[in-house]
Amino acid sequence: MNLFRTRQQRIQFLCDPKDEGVIAAPVPAKAYLPDWFRKLPAVDDTKLSKTDTGLTVKRCMPFLDAMTTGWILLLAATVRMEIRDNGAVMEAGWDFDRTMISNHGDHQVKGNPWGNRPPRKFHNYWTITTPPGWSCLFINPMNRPNGLFEIVSGIVDTDTYRSPIHFPFFATGPDGLHVIEKGSPIVQIIPFRRDAAEIEADIRAETKEEAATRTKVLRQTQASTGWYRTEARAKR
Repeated sequence: MNLFRTRQQRIQFLCDPKDEGVIAAPVPAKAYLPDWFRKLPAVDDTKLSKTDTGLTVKRCMPFLDAMTTGWILLLAATVRMEIRDNGAVMEAGWDFDRTMISNHGDHQVKGNPWGNRPPRKFHNYWTITTPPGWSCLFINPMNRPNGLFEIVSGIVDTDTYRSPIHFPFFATGPDGLHVIEKGSPIVQIIPFRRDAAEIEADIRAETKEEAATRTKVLRQTQASTGWYRTEARAKR
């Protein structure tokens, strides 16, 4: 999805000159699809039947659009993460001249759904800036579970906050020593216009015309697995 179509609408990732070419650079999400997805066939020939077309999520545009929207921030340097006592203890180390992980106050997340797992924070050395009126949503890379940590989602007004943003997380992996390589995806960044997020809602019963449209779209979708790709999505 091309979120920035003009010269004025650009997201910028700025680093200290001494870090350029040293720390892993952000990449467009569409250029960083996970290996499991790349290897997945568009059609599973073993599933072809009258009731099962064999189509995989590789042909599912909503799934693909989620994975390819925005940018992926990568881990700046390799980190060793040791998890103990069913996640109650997490310690980290790295061979880098800058902090990669720091503690996050337990009191700030008291009662959180991750239980007794201590909150930690990934350090980021890119300043992310957006045009006036644009913010960024920071989330776990969609459809890319890593089994080791989960980022706490957040929104930052990156048009005014022009300093590196660090990312709180919980270590969710099993006990043991884990290595997270430099360049591993940490966060998915989705820029958006704040005024677009303020759209108002109508909550009501549908009209006869709206019901007819819904039924038509459903039938077209069921009749052709490519309808959403060629018709609905093409009208963006």
